[in-house]
Amino acid sequence: MSRYFFILFLCCLPAWLWGGENYRFRVYLKDKGNDGYRVENPEAFLSKEAIARRTRQGIAVTETDFPISRSYIRMLSETGATPVVQSKWFATVVVESPDSAVVGQLRQLAIVDSVKWIWKGNLRVPAEEKDAARYVSEDKPLRNEYGYAHKQIKMLNGVKLHKAGFRGEGMRVAVIDAGFMNADRMSAFDSLRLLGTHNVVFPGKSVFAGDDHGTKVLSCLAADIPGVMVGTAPKASYLLLKSEDSDSEYPVEEDYWTAAVEYADSAGVDVISSSLGYFAFDAEELSYDQVALNGKTALISRTADLAAGKGLLVFCSAGNEGNGYWEKITFPADAAGIFTVGAIDEEKKKSGFSSVGFTADGRVKPDAVALGTNSCVIGPEGNIRYANGTSFATPILAGMGVCLWQALPWLDNRALIDLLHRTSSLSGHPDAGLGYGIPDFYKAYKKERNHGIRTK
Repeated sequence: MSRYFFILFLCCLPAWLWGGENYRFRVYLKDKGNDGYRVENPEAFLSKEAIARRTRQGIAVTETDFPISRSYIRMLSETGATPVVQSKWFATVVVESPDSAVVGQLRQLAIVDSVKWIWKGNLRVPAEEKDAARYVSEDKPLRNEYGYAHKQIKMLNGVKLHKAGFRGEGMRVAVIDAGFMNADRMSAFDSLRLLGTHNVVFPGKSVFAGDDHGTKVLSCLAADIPGVMVGTAPKASYLLLKSEDSDSEYPVEEDYWTAAVEYADSAGVDVISSSLGYFAFDAEELSYDQVALNGKTALISRTADLAAGKGLLVFCSAGNEGNGYWEKITFPADAAGIFTVGAIDEEKKKSGFSSVGFTADGRVKPDAVALGTNSCVIGPEGNIRYANGTSFATPILAGMGVCLWQALPWLDNRALIDLLHRTSSLSGHPDAGLGYGIPDFYKAYKKERNHGIRTK
């Protein structure tokens, strides 16, 4: 690039790229390079659990599973930009620099296809508490086993599935959220089977600080205090991933979420529960319009669909825009191949805030609904609270999905979604608010179990 055109390029940069902040750019590579990985040797880049999940569902390991070449990462670093997060599925690397002019250098690299601005600001690492305080539930136990959470599991006919012996044992679940404040110090999670944690936004930092949204979400799945609160999959094993930067809203959130999903896939989880969604960003010109709700446009939606293609069962919140100007589901709730969850109240009516479908290309979303108005959750001090949102309807339903898949391990992820569609309350006439309606998990179990017995 000549000096003239380089100066012209800088002069044409939008005004918001100038100032005392750092910038992050998504670099699209022409290819990923190859550090000698071969599909015949997947153990070099996937866990044995990830390989087993693919094998069980007849899914081939492909070059999309290969990591990006380390030499490519070094080449990007030599421009002065710092690699932050990457996606092997899309061959993208997010880099950070205090100097927006680095874009010109990145575009000159032979390995680079294009560069997109996706964030500006200064990240603030959440402070971690130094004391070792314990948070013990002070709620009075009730006589029924599920305590204050009884209504939300009963609504899905989940108690019977639990009594049949399916509480998530042996299932591996990733929860992708904004943070799990104090979950490591709560009596509610004393029996939590923790596979591990990973902080995508602040690598190496704890996921148990900064935001309690994920704590509440996790309680719907994994709390286990009989008489107070028992979640819908209390015996499953959990991988806790932080992908949300709570201080700002930019497209880089899609890259964080993609990295979290790829991490979960490589670690070999079976199910992902995510209560995050996006459509509007702090820089308005980067926001989406509703035409993009086709499952093929937003990076985060394409990630969700690719995850389904890897055999993961992905549950995602529909969004809480039902009363707002957007009204529709958020991204990645429009993705094909995943299960999108809306919210209802105790009267089984759609919660006013619950985002509606259909997708821009006419597919039914949400897929189904669960209790999202006055959902029972556990807050950051370890006690029962009631909260509203598809954020909580999602893990409530997802946990039952975990138990159902435990009960019916011969099904693949898509067959299980189809079974839930067929055994929900509006299976014959789905609508834009409730999708296929309220799932009956015990009915789904009996239907498929009996079918399996007849076909053997």
